[in-house]
Amino acid sequence: MTTHAELAVEEYTGDRDALRWLFALAEDSEAELRSYLYRGRVLVARVDGQIAGHLLLVDCATPGEAELKNMAVRADVQGHGIGAALVQAARALLVGAGVRVLHVATAAASAANLHFYQRQGFRMRAVERDAFTEACGYPPGIVVEGIPLRDRVWLDMELTP
Repeated sequence: MTTHAELAVEEYTGDRDALRWLFALAEDSEAELRSYLYRGRVLVARVDGQIAGHLLLVDCATPGEAELKNMAVRADVQGHGIGAALVQAARALLVGAGVRVLHVATAAASAANLHFYQRQGFRMRAVERDAFTEACGYPPGIVVEGIPLRDRVWLDMELTP
């Protein structure tokens, strides 16, 4: 990405199947992906008009709470603030809708993801052991940053206007 590239974040109302490749970057279980691909609201980040990343927000069972369910940025443009811009836009959208808490879950094995979410203001809430199993549609033997994919970390942030 050049320093003169134009970044824009907007709500996406198009065909979700056109973004499936981007969702799959953040989800290793086809069964899990199918369970939420058509739920919630999608934001996309465009760099010079081309889709560079996305974020999916879904409502939680508890009123006033939402989950950042899936987010990915194309590998060729990572590290340029696109993920942060998506989270900022999501926060603004949710605050405007009266949402008080935003949740996100990520693999405990991914230090990079844990660092990213904490830089955005999320705080660790809980660890869900053995979340990435074959029973949930995850292939065996997945390794992330040299660590077997097993546990999920839940983080959240309080949203204030």
